[in-house]
Amino acid sequence: MLTLDKIYHAAFTLKNIARTTDLLSSSSLKPNTHIYLKTENLQVTGSFKVRGAYYKISQLTDEQKKAGVIACSAGNHAQGVALSATKNGIKSVVCMPDGAPISKVEATKGYGADVVLVPGVYDDAFNKAQELQKENGYTFVHPFDDEDVIAGQGTIGLEILNQLENIDAVVVPIGGGGLISGVAYTVKSLKPQIKVYGVQAANAPSMFESLKKKEQITLDTVSTFADGIAVKHPGDLTFELVKEYVDEVVTVSEDEIAMAILTLMERQKLIAEGAGATAVAAVLSDKIPVDNKNVVCIVSGGNIDVNILSRVLTRGLKASGRNVNLQIALEDKPGQLVQVSTIISKCGGNIINVRYERSDLNMPISSCYLTIGLETKNFEQIEVIKQELSKAGLKIVNVI
Repeated sequence: MLTLDKIYHAAFTLKNIARTTDLLSSSSLKPNTHIYLKTENLQVTGSFKVRGAYYKISQLTDEQKKAGVIACSAGNHAQGVALSATKNGIKSVVCMPDGAPISKVEATKGYGADVVLVPGVYDDAFNKAQELQKENGYTFVHPFDDEDVIAGQGTIGLEILNQLENIDAVVVPIGGGGLISGVAYTVKSLKPQIKVYGVQAANAPSMFESLKKKEQITLDTVSTFADGIAVKHPGDLTFELVKEYVDEVVTVSEDEIAMAILTLMERQKLIAEGAGATAVAAVLSDKIPVDNKNVVCIVSGGNIDVNILSRVLTRGLKASGRNVNLQIALEDKPGQLVQVSTIISKCGGNIINVRYERSDLNMPISSCYLTIGLETKNFEQIEVIKQELSKAGLKIVNVI
């Protein structure tokens, strides 16, 4: 059984391994809400996962340690297991989805694990790990559905309660449910009046749908750039703990996650991966009733691939009205570009790229399409620019 004693023991075991991450006040993120960020993205290995992995491995028998450990992960648990096993002098094998970010794969290898890439998503890597575990006698270190792992993650709850007295709510990302199970159990056991909210990606809502149907379900597919929470089926232990200790679970869209990543970078100078930004995304998009409340958002990880980051930032800029492409139909004659750029300049927009197209078979021979990329302040400014272009007799064909 999961107990507070086990969680306190985990905290003692981890005191020289896991950092006590800062709880940063972020009142500028959302008006009328006092937001605090629990910065697990600045944890050893860049994620909270090292807490549960190390505590689990620390509790193995000498015989189990000699046989080695195996795990499956989209990246963060992989790094946590690899580092923890290496520190304990144990062999580790980690099965990872072949679509896992290269940075996470290389980091896992760098911490000392043998990596096996498996076609598919997390659940496919899980099946392969189970197969190898039976063949070789490894101890399987589950990423979320294990009491020791959950206890390790629960140490975050202890830290939050020690760092801030007046807390109204704690918001936690959910994949398989290990993090929220540990945090919710800890927080509710010590201060039951605090609300605990869980957040999933709308494109990977396994826990959300399971709670709605009051039974564990398995999604056919998951499709989200928040790879750390792309789980088709919630854990058995975690499902029961979430049912008992979590007040509500909500979902956020890909655009909402992208906007949260952008906001954290701009306003807090923090880099979060997709999974790590979901709690902030839920608060910023008003999915949770936290106005005039003291709310703690757990930023669970910061291991985002730089190639994905550039696309995410572009998506976030578009989703927040900070970046737009306007396609305009023009007569192909001198002075048109000058007219368009003058109007945009007067409206305060900044042109960052221009593409000229006159080979479209659907347009008159004397016409052309002008696609202009703009930096803007918000959606209101985009509307002003569109209106001024239309007043000048220019036809906007598409807004991208």
